[in-house]
Amino acid sequence: MTTLGPIVLVHGYWHGSWCWAPVTEELAARGLAAVAVDMAGHGLDARSPAARWSRPFDAAAYATEPAPSAAVTVSSAATRLVEQVRRIGGGRPCLVVAHSMGGTVATAMAELAPELVAGLVYVSAFAPTGGRNTGEYIQRPENAGSMVHRQLAADAAAGVGSLRLDTGDPSGHPGLIETFYADVPTEVATAAIAMLAPDAPIGIGVEPLNPTAERYGRLPHTYVVCTRDNAITPALQRLMAAGIDALSAEPTTVVELECSHAPFLSQPAALVDVLEKAQREVTARA
Repeated sequence: MTTLGPIVLVHGYWHGSWCWAPVTEELAARGLAAVAVDMAGHGLDARSPAARWSRPFDAAAYATEPAPSAAVTVSSAATRLVEQVRRIGGGRPCLVVAHSMGGTVATAMAELAPELVAGLVYVSAFAPTGGRNTGEYIQRPENAGSMVHRQLAADAAAGVGSLRLDTGDPSGHPGLIETFYADVPTEVATAAIAMLAPDAPIGIGVEPLNPTAERYGRLPHTYVVCTRDNAITPALQRLMAAGIDALSAEPTTVVELECSHAPFLSQPAALVDVLEKAQREVTARA
């Protein structure tokens, strides 16, 4: 029997390893080791545009200054994640859990190094297949009603190289809460907003992915649908789960949670129930 490495937790756009703190605590309480990582261009790897700190604040400059993380792509982020998972697991396969745009990076990483992945759990996460990129999914009719575009402070098409948030304007916090944290306690949601990175590199969203049945598809997959999600609609989540299933040797396990886009903050115990079951199943297969 192969011994598995710790569970690896991958966040989504604008977030960092910090967002998984309630989940890692709950996993530890259940005797399960887990490590949350910072995706390329995020967390401790994030760099803010200089205009973010200028006083008086210049909104026009903030909306047009190129992002320091503009060079990050799916390929570079996935290569970084391969090395993170290899180091965390000591070469042993790990259950990889990905949220939101982290799913794009985890999908690419699993195709690159399936031997390091015991299984994949998507939490309201993107999973591009068939040579499509994440941006194509965002524009699909199934995603009508997503509120993310309303929160952006810069036009990525104008050469900024990122999807940019202005978290320093308190008047925008209600919109961010409704989009990402609708069922999260207000004080926790406010704290989370304060830790969001301003930039999300568009290179992660525009590079097409074509995972194969021979590599990616041979891994076990679970998809957690967040049914009250205002960032990625439940209809789009189900569409992506079906896309995963079409490549998979075994049926994708689909679990629905009645929650917002951030169950790691609003329902960590319920999310850990899913992760614990997935870990138990991949351990039995190892």
